[in-house]
Amino acid sequence: MKRAENPFHPDLQRAARLIPNFTMTRPLLAVMQFLTRLQSTPRVPEDVAVEDVRVPGPAGAPPVRVRTYRSRTVQGPTPALLWIHGGGYIMGRPEQDDFLCVGFARELGIHVTSVDYRLAPEHPFPAPLEDCYAALRWLFAQAGTLGVLPERIAIGGASAGGGLTAALAQLAHDRGEVRPAFQLLVYPMLDDRTATRTDIDGTRLRVWNQGSNVFGWRSYLGCEPGGAKVPAHAVPARREDLSGLPPAWLGVGTCDLFLDEDIAYARRLEASGVPCELFRVPGAFHGFDLITRDSGVAREFRGVYTAALRRALFPAHGVAEHAKAG
Repeated sequence: MKRAENPFHPDLQRAARLIPNFTMTRPLLAVMQFLTRLQSTPRVPEDVAVEDVRVPGPAGAPPVRVRTYRSRTVQGPTPALLWIHGGGYIMGRPEQDDFLCVGFARELGIHVTSVDYRLAPEHPFPAPLEDCYAALRWLFAQAGTLGVLPERIAIGGASAGGGLTAALAQLAHDRGEVRPAFQLLVYPMLDDRTATRTDIDGTRLRVWNQGSNVFGWRSYLGCEPGGAKVPAHAVPARREDLSGLPPAWLGVGTCDLFLDEDIAYARRLEASGVPCELFRVPGAFHGFDLITRDSGVAREFRGVYTAALRRALFPAHGVAEHAKAG
């Protein structure tokens, strides 16, 4: 009998064998949240200033903690990125992406703000999205104080953070108070209807499977995913009119549960007149760039979306790229 071909990228095959296949449940979530609280804060390089700030939250809600990153070697106003961490809408915190946010600040010389939004199921939609919107409004309102160019503020996130980024772009468009210049969507969690599919090959999935997807969307929506109707802005892929949204970059691996929904969203953006660069990574599973961050394919992936962010925030014609001290 012919042996089945390994679907994973050569750089990821060992990790794919070692990652356990588990489905998120309420008891397991409690354990993971406990372990997250025990994790120490990663050490930050001396050339990057990191600060935790409490900013005004949504009406009637508590303040939102944001974690800011800025290179100490950069002079003058800079573009900015509002970053939203992943975790299936149910777990995570800004510190988990210190490595990534420090990298953006150092390599691009931009101001980065990462949002510590409230998590489901304790805080279902719209609480997480409204926290992100409150952080975005604060970033625009404090642009002068922070040394940020308000016309060059991007939003971005990975996994559920990518889903919140897409929803935030839609919400900001509809409210008309602030307008992000760009959206960076890293294997985003966009469509609750994927949780109802029965044709997905689960043997190719790692980190986030169909059972976890059902749990995540159920926790966030407060109801079973895939129903006939969902509230506006709760599920980005459900929005019918995508016109007028900021330009986007979307990247996803071919062994990711979100592959089909991500490709469909990128194509719909393009069809609606929104420029969207789609980047597929052959044989990559969900979260591969964090789990195997020193692998060649992970480094390449981060390089591609960092370059996309650079192009968006430092266009050839418009705001001139600032000079670094020294």
